[in-house]
Amino acid sequence: MSLSGGEVAPSSVSLSLEILFLFTILSLAPAIAMTVTSFTRIIIVFHFLRQAMGIQQIPPTQILASLAIFMSVVIMFPVGQDINQNAVQPYIQERIGFEEALTRAQLPLRAFMFRHTREKDISLFYSIAQMDSPQNKDEVPTIMLAAAFVISEFKTAFSIGFLIYIPFLIVDMVVSSILLAMGMMMLPPMMVSMPFKLLLFVIVDGWNLLIGSLVNSFLF
Repeated sequence: MSLSGGEVAPSSVSLSLEILFLFTILSLAPAIAMTVTSFTRIIIVFHFLRQAMGIQQIPPTQILASLAIFMSVVIMFPVGQDINQNAVQPYIQERIGFEEALTRAQLPLRAFMFRHTREKDISLFYSIAQMDSPQNKDEVPTIMLAAAFVISEFKTAFSIGFLIYIPFLIVDMVVSSILLAMGMMMLPPMMVSMPFKLLLFVIVDGWNLLIGSLVNSFLF
């Protein structure tokens, strides 16, 4: 007894595989968006800011994540526009095939990641995979580039977080010294220093300064 209802055309199989691949990409879209865009650096810096100021729940995590998403969309807009013009629209208009559209879509994203990825981090993953070093950027697989990009973003975000901690640490040290000199050792220094740290952040227009610095860090 044959279970086959007839021969299946290769074009139908190819179309089915393309649809399956697209659904797979859509299911992984949140993880991809967090790892190959500016989102990683932004959200880590935001959490460093909240820890440095000593306010654990304000702003709420959902608000910080939403702001990081909006900032990522703005920062990645030129990359998305390039992908849409050179890959998505030609594919929709059937001027190019699926494989060529996928290749074109990777080019601007790879260029963005290469600008913010250290060669040291790429070499690390090549040594882990026990592969020979690439001769040029075109030989670096996108998956390996994305992994190295995330490590580089961690390093950059932690460097920015260290700079954020310094002024608030100075405020904590000054307040602790004053309380110790006054003999008020039972009063928690964090309770006294928090209003001063909030005042300092408001006076210097901290949100404008921080967001502007984060955006500029992706432009150079």
